[in-house]
Amino acid sequence: MILGDLGAEIIKIEKPETGDDTRSWGPPWVGKESAYFLSVNRNKKSVCVDMKTKEGSQIIRQLASMSDVFIENYVPNKLDEYQLGYEDLKKVNSKIIYCSITGFGPSGPYKHRGGYDLIATALGGLMYITGPEDGDPCRTGVALTDLHTGQYAVSSILASLLYRNERNTGIHIHCSLLNTQVASLTHIASNWLNCGQDAKRMGSGHPSIVPYQSFKTKDNGYFIIGAGNNDQFEELCEILNLSHLPKDDKFSSNAKRVANRKELNDIFTKKFASQTRQFWVEYFKKTQAEFPYGPINSIKEAFQDPQVCHNHMIQAMDHSSVGTIKVAAPPVQYDDVRLALQNPPPLLGEHTDEVLRQLLKYNQGDIEEMKRKKIIE
Repeated sequence: MILGDLGAEIIKIEKPETGDDTRSWGPPWVGKESAYFLSVNRNKKSVCVDMKTKEGSQIIRQLASMSDVFIENYVPNKLDEYQLGYEDLKKVNSKIIYCSITGFGPSGPYKHRGGYDLIATALGGLMYITGPEDGDPCRTGVALTDLHTGQYAVSSILASLLYRNERNTGIHIHCSLLNTQVASLTHIASNWLNCGQDAKRMGSGHPSIVPYQSFKTKDNGYFIIGAGNNDQFEELCEILNLSHLPKDDKFSSNAKRVANRKELNDIFTKKFASQTRQFWVEYFKKTQAEFPYGPINSIKEAFQDPQVCHNHMIQAMDHSSVGTIKVAAPPVQYDDVRLALQNPPPLLGEHTDEVLRQLLKYNQGDIEEMKRKKIIE
């Protein structure tokens, strides 16, 4: 979808009758369409092909022969069974950028396992460090490892296109959910690898920065503060009329604040519990604080947030069966270019006839015969 937002023509191959699994992921539904599917499939054309048939496999090879990039997310070597592996497609397009996205990589003890974000976050340590301090491990609210893997795939594809321009050859890219998750541990990984320090669940707290977490307010809301350096800590304390705290040797540096985390957090817990969440939002706003702060918003509140609205993060698209739908906009902004959301998420097989006629030059008789045989839909 990111490549589509950037202007690439995306042809999404789906299996006849059922299509992409996410078409069935609901509720909620928008008409008969899955809200989940609508969220990640704009700017794509849907072509339904049974790749297990000789004719269906040939259609996909024909499309690959005229494509810059081929992306697949099957277990390793599965597409070889249908003559759609990298070596097969290289024969019809020596410059193809072939991107495989798997759960665990192209080799190793887990290579034949299917992979979901949930499994990668568990094996890769993220779930272990996510959740309340005294509670069970939790999954993140959205599939961050899936999303990060897609972003790594995009950057790898763009780099590979540059590589192809220099070397005049294609390349096989291997992205995996597990590798992405382990790489995304960043400082948590460094803490273990270099210091032998294991991580633990800390709710909204941070193992290396204090104060850097949420605090409950009088009305059972939550307010976030983040003091990443001494200047920010001093500004925070000044705003809260706690200017004596930075002068206390126990809190005079971040390392000392981490060492005395409980005592310091108890002070802020009492302070923020004295007023409502909205009071603190308005209070900090009136001070014109540059210090990082904010409320924990619900999803409804997030999309009503004035900065989110100012950034035009809600965009509308006209869908052929359910009318107008709203989507979260592309997050990156450019000075002189605004990304166009040209095509809404497709109906199942919406573009099969168009792609076969216009790109592959099939005649209508052949198309109808393949439909009769259920090779396409």
